[in-house]
Amino acid sequence: MGKIYILDVTNRDGVQTANLGLSKLEKTMLNIYLNEMGVFQSEFGFPTTKHETNYLMANLELAEMGVLQPIRLEGWIRATAADVETAFMRVPKLKHLNVSISTSEQMIQGKFLGRKAKDDITQMMVEAVDAARSHGTESIGVNAEDASRTDLEYLIKFASQAKLHGADRLRYCDTLGYDNPFTIYETVNALAKEVPMPIELHCHSDLGMAVANSIAGAKAAIDAGQDAYINTTVNGIGERAGNADLVATVLAITKSKGLSDKYHLGRPIDLSKAWKIAKFASYAFGVPIPINQPGVGANAFAHASGIHADGVLKDPQNYELYSYAELGRGEPEFVETGSQICAGQYSGISGFRHIMGQMEVEFKDAAEAEKILELVRYANVASQTPLVEDELLFIANYPDIARKLLTLAPLSQPSSS
Repeated sequence: MGKIYILDVTNRDGVQTANLGLSKLEKTMLNIYLNEMGVFQSEFGFPTTKHETNYLMANLELAEMGVLQPIRLEGWIRATAADVETAFMRVPKLKHLNVSISTSEQMIQGKFLGRKAKDDITQMMVEAVDAARSHGTESIGVNAEDASRTDLEYLIKFASQAKLHGADRLRYCDTLGYDNPFTIYETVNALAKEVPMPIELHCHSDLGMAVANSIAGAKAAIDAGQDAYINTTVNGIGERAGNADLVATVLAITKSKGLSDKYHLGRPIDLSKAWKIAKFASYAFGVPIPINQPGVGANAFAHASGIHADGVLKDPQNYELYSYAELGRGEPEFVETGSQICAGQYSGISGFRHIMGQMEVEFKDAAEAEKILELVRYANVASQTPLVEDELLFIANYPDIARKLLTLAPLSQPSSS
């Protein structure tokens, strides 16, 4: 039997959400939390985008140091040979890559305006895969954007060429959330049987079915004898109505009726980290966790009905499929009600040393404390929110990496005149 692997795309699709974004330090913290949770891969950014370069290289350096291990860090680019060359020029140590191109007739006509035919689309993808292989890329995923509105016959031809040229996976993108669990099962199952290769499921929630479609698609791939890779985002944050939520997807795989008996995760996920990563993403994005969010919403374990409350008091399993403790919830949350000293862009050394002392961080001298404080100030400017404890500890432990994360190359050098 094939296995299900979780590929989180918060740092690519999530940050593309209108009106939202993350600082480079916040993206790095998400990668750390995803790694701690056991997520197989993070689509950690855009290697052709200049302002991402230092962040991407710094995270790859963290991987070499063992901080970001065993999680894979994979970049996303358009499926063009030129983008591949740009990616490796800017991020030479890139090892994992997803190349993306639109495949539906709607997209080919609506985006390329008749300048491209299906054969041209396939050729562009093939050239991109060949170029990536020439750079020694360890894994390549090929994305069929708008696959759910793509003719199956063409999708099979497209996937066949991707496999022939060395692609490791095909990403089936339900870009508009158009599929339902029945249609995605039929299509993915047929595709995986015709072109035996692992299938990624990238589902959006325009019709509220991203998690259900992801699970159905994964089942279809495994039933056809292939591994399945589900794309998720933390708290389901993504373009328009969002993507498949990370926690809800893992809960569905491990808790839903009859699924966990046959369909298994390829790498164990530590759900006790769920509450921590959900809270951080909510804080960093500035988006509250929906009250009814599976596992991490405020009402996920709340009971008002007399019958329900009575049943839970007698035995929680009467009305709860899983325990709040499994999600890392239940620990008391402390709120300071007296004097509060925050670390920010205008912090002084005395207050900063007080804060770090509370976290049992000692500096060898005043110069080291000033160096770390300066980095904290810049990190606060980048995020425009007070840093959480883990961010402060990260900067204190990895100041040189933090400096790279906070360094943005200017678009051009100023004139000397």
